[in-house]
Amino acid sequence: MAAELDLRPTKQLGQNFVHDGNTVRRIVAAAGLRSTDHVLEVGPGLGSLTLGLLDAAAAVTAVEIDPRLAGLLPATVRDHHPTRAAALRVVEADALQVTGALLHRTGDDLPAPAEPTALVANLPYNIAVPVILHLLAELPTLRSIMVMVQAEVADRLAAGPGSRTYGSPSVKLAWYGTAKRAGSVPRAIFWPVPGVDSALVAVDVHPHRRTDDRAAVFAVVDAAFAQRRKTLRSALSVWAGSAPTAERILRAADVDPGARGETLTVDDYARIAQARADLDASVETE
Repeated sequence: MAAELDLRPTKQLGQNFVHDGNTVRRIVAAAGLRSTDHVLEVGPGLGSLTLGLLDAAAAVTAVEIDPRLAGLLPATVRDHHPTRAAALRVVEADALQVTGALLHRTGDDLPAPAEPTALVANLPYNIAVPVILHLLAELPTLRSIMVMVQAEVADRLAAGPGSRTYGSPSVKLAWYGTAKRAGSVPRAIFWPVPGVDSALVAVDVHPHRRTDDRAAVFAVVDAAFAQRRKTLRSALSVWAGSAPTAERILRAADVDPGARGETLTVDDYARIAQARADLDASVETE
């Protein structure tokens, strides 16, 4: 198939295609899909995982940035899984630009698809974290995620407070749900073989969305980890306007000003953001 397209995988698009059937079956099984699920797949490539997902779910929407691959995928499914061809929808787009409206755009006499309930994908290493966070923000119907990413990224996403790998991505993902590593993946199952190890990450998305101001919470997280070795009193001084104000906000949130950002949970960050909002509100009324 690659030869037909004169396809040479590019690092720019993070193209490393899965060619091992056992790995595909393992990913699909680990995703725990229901027969009623509508799966969103990012970067389907040559379609090996897509075929496996069509066996397990009601429908698959595949988002592919490479126009050659996007054009080939429907024919691949018709050739290898003709009874499920109608369950596939291909969207040629950058995953970082995907919105709910884009996925529901109708055309070619196709009805609007159901809301995506699961994200299952072999994600390009260079954009894995931004893609996951973007799609969680854009698609509130997602209930689960199973993605293959660089092993180092998997460690960061699944890390807990106090861990060496705990950072901004860990906290932001925890705002949406609970992440865990779901196993390692050998390099040999990819073409071309990558120079790094890979791993699976599973996320159980919270059934009830948090009501905290996400942008405000994430702003605190970014400020805290921009200078992660400093105490929160110091690291949040610019964000708060001054170190004394940062300390005042932290104490109001019942957070030790001498602590570091890597020790806090997402709930701690949410309380800090709320304490800042409360302080700003009180100043406005004075």
